[in-house]
Amino acid sequence: MSILVSQLTKEYGQQKAIDSLSFEIRPGEIVGFLGPNGAGKSTTMKLLTGYLTPTGGQAVVNGHDLATAAMEARRATGYLPEHNPLYLDMYVREFLLFVGKLYGMKGKTLHNRVEEMVQLCGLGIEQHKKLGQLSKGYRQRAGLAQALIHDPAVLILDEPTTGLDPNQLTEIRTLIKTTAANKTVLFSTHIMQEVEALCDRVIIINRGQIVADSPLATLRQRGESLEEVFRVLTA
Repeated sequence: MSILVSQLTKEYGQQKAIDSLSFEIRPGEIVGFLGPNGAGKSTTMKLLTGYLTPTGGQAVVNGHDLATAAMEARRATGYLPEHNPLYLDMYVREFLLFVGKLYGMKGKTLHNRVEEMVQLCGLGIEQHKKLGQLSKGYRQRAGLAQALIHDPAVLILDEPTTGLDPNQLTEIRTLIKTTAANKTVLFSTHIMQEVEALCDRVIIINRGQIVADSPLATLRQRGESLEEVFRVLTA
């Protein structure tokens, strides 16, 4: 499994942000992670990327247990947080070179990979600008480029299209679909059409617990609307 979560729990004092989550994601799957605000989506993603330590349970990414092999798990993961934390005074290429070096890349290999990411993520016309000068859409492209720079097996994207206009939405969705080839992708969103357009499967979480986990094809065969299922299960 690319991602294996077993009885994963995170508590803050008396409050359980997530409560005994268990799910598996197979290699190559694109899975939408849905839930209302405060459901525990971002907390789960931070646990899977090693930014938070769980109170209990287990998380394994690309065969590496985050409790015992956190660095190996992180090397196998590309992560775009909800609030895309870019160094706004850095130039686009400078930033990607910096991130690549953090992953141990160097020399011609690093420069070739940066060039590949600039082209793949459509940053060519903006590559000589500072990140702080970019539009929201291009900042998201830069964030996706940094998540992909080390060619991770697993891609975790937390609300990657929040705040984008309709044209930017279409561009980033296409970019995710393109870059997700041969990768396992878990991404959260509030946009049902996005899940329907990109995902093989959906996991719905509410109050820290999974309330649905189903292939989209199964919902369609039943004649069920994803929006209706979400509304009923998160009411």
